[in-house]
Amino acid sequence: MSAEPALLAAEKSAPAPRPTLRSRLMRDGGIIFGAVILLLMAVIGLAAPLLGTKSPSEINPSFRNRVPGIEQTIRNDDGTTRTFTYRMGTDSLGRDIYSRVVYGARVSLIIGITVAAISIAIGLFIGLIAGYMRWVDAVVMRLMDGLMAIPAILLAIALVSLFRAGLLSVIVAIIVPEIPRVVRLVRSIVLSVREEPYVEAAIMAGTRTPLLLVRHVLPNTIPALIVQGTFICANAILIEAVLSFLGIGIPPETPTWGNIMAEGRGLFRLYPHNLFFPGICLALTVLAVNVLGDGLRDRLDPKLARRV
Repeated sequence: MSAEPALLAAEKSAPAPRPTLRSRLMRDGGIIFGAVILLLMAVIGLAAPLLGTKSPSEINPSFRNRVPGIEQTIRNDDGTTRTFTYRMGTDSLGRDIYSRVVYGARVSLIIGITVAAISIAIGLFIGLIAGYMRWVDAVVMRLMDGLMAIPAILLAIALVSLFRAGLLSVIVAIIVPEIPRVVRLVRSIVLSVREEPYVEAAIMAGTRTPLLLVRHVLPNTIPALIVQGTFICANAILIEAVLSFLGIGIPPETPTWGNIMAEGRGLFRLYPHNLFFPGICLALTVLAVNVLGDGLRDRLDPKLARRV
């Protein structure tokens, strides 16, 4: 009797191979959309000196508040002339909005990525200790609860007002309100993981606390922290724009999307392009980060992962 029917039956009854994490991520349209937009913004920010058509701080009083597409004839030193096109128009000082928007992408992404990285690093360290050491938990969490009781934007405004306005002070002011959220997330994971049998077995085997946290507890926090980092990045970009829009964030001479919109809000009805282009870039970037975070949460969280 031939063994082929038995082999075919065994192949049909065998479970289908489980898709890898990479394949699941690549099938998610939200993750692809968010990653592509963020990559595009990153390329624009890094290549700002090449993509910018003019210096973002160059003032041209004769071309103030010009509509997008306006052309300017420039005479060279050798007597020849060339035509320059303002792709996104000019602001009230005659500066090229296109160049300012391109350079503003660099500042916004630097702030978002830096705030996310530092707040996660500090929050992870505090959360691991607070979640594993019960005697530290009560003190640390009461402090975190006190910080979370203050709205993030109000706390950021208060912190910026204590220091000289600049990139560093804005980053610090945004990091402080984000740390408690990371601490609470990590603490909740540690509280559930430390009761697992393999953690108790490691404790009984005499594993030292630092090694125990790094080897057995820390890996369980990575997926949640990756997702949380995307939301922190989006929130940091928004808060920086709000602070700059209010005039207490990045100095006006440094182009940021918030600064550009703040300088054009007074003439919004007459020249809406001053707010439209930086606003579109800001909204698109924040949307991409949030969509990327939602997709990663669905794929990395075992409780929310969709079967494929």
